[in-house]
Amino acid sequence: MIAKTPEEVAGLRAAGKLLAQALRHTATFVKPGVNTAELDLEAEKFIRDHGAVPAFLNYKPEGASYAFPAALCVSINDEVVHGIPSEEYIVEEGDLVMLDLGLSLNGYFADAAITVAAGEIDEKGKVLVEATEEALREALKVAKPGARMGDIGAAIQAVATKYGLGVVEDLGGHSLGLVPHEPPFVSNTGRAGTGHVLEEGLVLAIEPIFTEGGGDIELMEDEWTYVTADGSRSAETEHTVLITKDGAEVLTQ
Repeated sequence: MIAKTPEEVAGLRAAGKLLAQALRHTATFVKPGVNTAELDLEAEKFIRDHGAVPAFLNYKPEGASYAFPAALCVSINDEVVHGIPSEEYIVEEGDLVMLDLGLSLNGYFADAAITVAAGEIDEKGKVLVEATEEALREALKVAKPGARMGDIGAAIQAVATKYGLGVVEDLGGHSLGLVPHEPPFVSNTGRAGTGHVLEEGLVLAIEPIFTEGGGDIELMEDEWTYVTADGSRSAETEHTVLITKDGAEVLTQ
């Protein structure tokens, strides 16, 4: 966890603003009948047309056997994260479509995700999506200098408990800035008053991930896509935030 300089903060603010625009643009194409490769193409085109570079395309973290082959992660229903776009994967009415996107602008990285409904979704689906959004808002309230990482996890976990939802404990947020991912892990569970102390200038991607069932996940044969072990639907909301003296500033709003 390395605090960012004023120059770096300015670069991250610009990257975050552009990413928010890219994600909103891509979300407008989510509808029944679209294939997920089309969503990926729209996201990549917007990013490149605005002078930035997709952060996920060809990203190969330690332990991966091959690099991620797309600019956009599209995870639908029981897919939790890192869904690979495909011309064969057609979005259907009522699907929960999670779009996870990252970019680099002049060397500064931002990361964000939203879950979008394709057409009309049922009430349980609406609760699932809205709960992740509420959890992120609650996490932002406690993300300030002097707080601890466990405060963020506890705030997120409390919202899941409130709605009777599962929490994916094996996945969560991270720090970032001059690289797309860096320590520490930002857990979606935790005990208040424990963990790393948050300092002014830190940049974190906070990403609540809830399910309608249990929190256990499995890795698919493509070696990237995680799904819920019990087949229940999943949703995620993510923002890149800067810890300031006044609290958490959302860079990807």
